[in-house]
Amino acid sequence: MNLRLLTGVRACVRKLSYTRDVILRLGIHETPRWRSYHSSVTLLCSREDGSGRGERWWRGTPDSTEHSSMETKPTRGQYRSDSRKATQRPFSKRGSPGKPAHSGNRLASYSRIPSDLQRLSQDDFPETQQRLEVLFGVAPCLLALTQGRRKVHRLFVRETSAPQRATVQQVCEEAQRQRVRIQPVSKKELDKLCGGRVHQGLCLEASPLEYLREEDTAGAHGDSAEAPLWLVLDGVQDPMNLGAILRSAYFLGADRVISSIHNSCPLTPVVSKASSGVMEVMGVYGYDSLADMLKVKVRQGWQVVGTVGVAEVDTDVPVLRCSDFQLTKPTLLLIGGEGDGLSLELRRLCQALLTILPSRELHPAVESLNVSVATGILLHTLLSSRRPAHQ
Repeated sequence: MNLRLLTGVRACVRKLSYTRDVILRLGIHETPRWRSYHSSVTLLCSREDGSGRGERWWRGTPDSTEHSSMETKPTRGQYRSDSRKATQRPFSKRGSPGKPAHSGNRLASYSRIPSDLQRLSQDDFPETQQRLEVLFGVAPCLLALTQGRRKVHRLFVRETSAPQRATVQQVCEEAQRQRVRIQPVSKKELDKLCGGRVHQGLCLEASPLEYLREEDTAGAHGDSAEAPLWLVLDGVQDPMNLGAILRSAYFLGADRVISSIHNSCPLTPVVSKASSGVMEVMGVYGYDSLADMLKVKVRQGWQVVGTVGVAEVDTDVPVLRCSDFQLTKPTLLLIGGEGDGLSLELRRLCQALLTILPSRELHPAVESLNVSVATGILLHTLLSSRRPAHQ
């Protein structure tokens, strides 16, 4: 008799547990009475036993007076079909995973695990704190390995039966010297790693590069002349243009490259590839406000020179041909981004504006040079007029 009574109590508790799940699915909030009820359900009869009995019929809630405003109630047939769906095979004929029965119990079961065990399980699988990116190409990979500005994790090399090119072997030898893991992969995998770009058979997984701050090199200007030239980029967003500008600035001898942080291209692997690896050698300084930085340098005796296209006219600031300008004092050369050019705020801080005149009459649809090409011409012209400090 007692056994039969205990069996009936357990069946009723299972039905009440199922009713609570239905109420929660319909968006009704728990009450204190519900919470005490659920605690007794958890202690008396956990649905982890997989019996599945007593879950097909609608019954009243433990607090039916509080939820009497509920307009719609599921029908008996509806929950018959839901129970049948829950007991289907894990995968249907189409191969899509089925929804397991009692999926909500996993979170409830996890919450009953002691907190010290929860922390232990989380500590056993720590998340990687450092973000990684994939460089591609011989020059970026080699210079990233040799310059030591990145934390290198892994080198991916294309599998081939033929002997590797000398440049690829050089990168692999450098990776071996630094005890970097070398992983042979197929060309298809390399294409996926670099997004289908030209990788030359090499990809390197490493930490990213960020813009340098003024405090990073306080007291170490690195200026090579009495009249240093700093290149200031305002809103250059194309990574190919930024990479080409860095390559020209490094080759032609610009003393520093500065960029705005918020509306400019970040230092990505595409920029490194477009610069032929120069980004790994030459640090780029970033500022939250270029205008504030320019005002400080003007008070220190620097001159600010902007650039404009041929058709642009500014009556307030003199416009000069770049070939007529002489670099005789510390100078900040401002380059505007694609399309919009220099912002009005920065243009007002310029003491002169330089332009490159064309050697022919241009078609009306052709407005100006590419920003990276124009920057190369301006740098060459200005730096050619500068005398070294020892002369």
